[in-house]
Amino acid sequence: MSDPTLHVELRPPLAVLTLNRPKALNALNAALLAELDAAITALAANADIRVILITGSGGRAFAAGADISEIAAIPATKGEAFALRGQAIFRRIENCGKPVIACIQGFALGGGCELALACTLRIAADDAKLGQPEVKLGVIAGYGGSQRLPRLVGRGAALKMLLSGAIINAQEALRIGLVDEVVPAAELMQRAEAFAHEIAAQAPLAVATTLCAVDQGLDLPLDQALAQEAALFGSLCATEDKAEGTRAFLEKRKPAWKGK
Repeated sequence: MSDPTLHVELRPPLAVLTLNRPKALNALNAALLAELDAAITALAANADIRVILITGSGGRAFAAGADISEIAAIPATKGEAFALRGQAIFRRIENCGKPVIACIQGFALGGGCELALACTLRIAADDAKLGQPEVKLGVIAGYGGSQRLPRLVGRGAALKMLLSGAIINAQEALRIGLVDEVVPAAELMQRAEAFAHEIAAQAPLAVATTLCAVDQGLDLPLDQALAQEAALFGSLCATEDKAEGTRAFLEKRKPAWKGK
């Protein structure tokens, strides 16, 4: 059997997904996207997994984009379906109910940058290079880049990247808010896993509900978003984890979360 294009490592409460096409700089071909989709779907339903990390193999790239040979072969009648397929997979990552951390070393270009954008947080190695160079190929970002990038870094900074196809380094990505942290390449996974464990130590329902409150609230007027926040807060007040968390705090001990 050929080596899978995605390695899935379960280390509860964490799962590590490693894009595994190092000779192609982990370019996102159809097979890799299908494996990624299946893995995210399974992990979303796995109560033992609380945080998901996504990284690339080989040390040279997180993901260098979509597979250009596949893009070149797309006829006009199938271009929209091609984009919708990738968008649907990245939307599942975004809405899986668990924090997903992109661990970016080397190139994260095109679809690779869009994959990072669909993750909850992005930690970059100091050698990371990020960009949306689709205009150089005569197309636009099709897996959500033209929509998530301006929402994350603002219209001007996003258009500067999208219209020029420029590739930026890790420090510039940090400055504009495209990544959340930059660390030495040798420390990337250690730092990402340490932060993931910090998140996994918190109440799982509270973490999932926080993701829901932020993601949905950003698209609402403030008064509606505040009303939603209050409703979500109220729903958590009925949970066993809320009772355990407050009791553990008052008793000065570590809580034992049940996710209920």
